[in-house]
Amino acid sequence: MAIPIEEWYYEVPIITRTYVTAAFLTSLAVQVGLVNPFQLYFNFDKIFYDRQYWRLVTNFLYFGPFSLDFLYHMFFLTRYSRMLEEGSFRGRTADYFWLLFLSAFALILLSPLSNMPFLGSPLAFALVYIWSRRNPFIRLNFVGLFVFSAPFLPWVLLGFSLLLNNVFPTGDMMGIAVGHVYYFFEDVWPNERNSGGRRWLKTPQIIVRMFEGIQNDPRTEPIAVDAAEPIANPPANPNPDVVHLE
Repeated sequence: MAIPIEEWYYEVPIITRTYVTAAFLTSLAVQVGLVNPFQLYFNFDKIFYDRQYWRLVTNFLYFGPFSLDFLYHMFFLTRYSRMLEEGSFRGRTADYFWLLFLSAFALILLSPLSNMPFLGSPLAFALVYIWSRRNPFIRLNFVGLFVFSAPFLPWVLLGFSLLLNNVFPTGDMMGIAVGHVYYFFEDVWPNERNSGGRRWLKTPQIIVRMFEGIQNDPRTEPIAVDAAEPIANPPANPNPDVVHLE
C-alpha cells in the first residue's frame, strides 16, 4: 500500500516531477558534500572554454541549501509547474518540455543583464507568469491580506520580493519577460489577422517523437483551483474561486 507522499509524488506529471526531483537531489548532493555550488553555477568562460557543459543544466537545478527559502522555491515551482502541465499542457508533454527548453535558453541569453549564478528562480517565475495569463478569472488571496486576479500574481510576488530584500529583483523581471514573450507568440499572435495562424514557437517534430507514448495520467484531474474556496461577493466571471497563497 502506497503511503500518501508516494501517491502525491506519482500524481505529479512527469516533466514537473522530473524537474523537482532533480532540483531536490542537486541540493541534497551539495548538502552532503558530494558537489560544490561552484561546480554548478552558470559561467560563460567555464562552459565554452573549459567545456564544462553541464553548467547549462545545473544552474537551473540548484535553489540553494535546505532552508525555508529552498522550501519556498520548491513550493512555487511544484505548484505552478504542475498546474500548467495538468492544465493547458495536459496531454502535451512534448509541448511542455519545449516550453521549459525555450525559457531556459532565453534566460541564458539574458543572463549577462543580471550576473545571476543560478537561473532556476527566473525559470520558475516564467512559469508563474504563463499560468497567471492563462487563468485570468481565478482569484487569489495573498496570505489573507488582499484578493486579486491571477494575472496580477507575478507583479504581487515581484513587489513582495522587493519589499523583503530591498533589492530590485532583476531575475524575477527576466522571468516575466521570458514568460510574456512565450505567452504572446503562443496565445496572442496566432489569433492576429496578420499571423495567418502560424505558431512561431511550435514544438519541433523531433521533440514530439521523443515523447511519443508519454502522456499525463488520465486519472489525474486538473488542480487549477487547488485549496480554493469561494469569496464572499464574487465578481461575475466563469470561475469565482480564490486560491490562497500561503
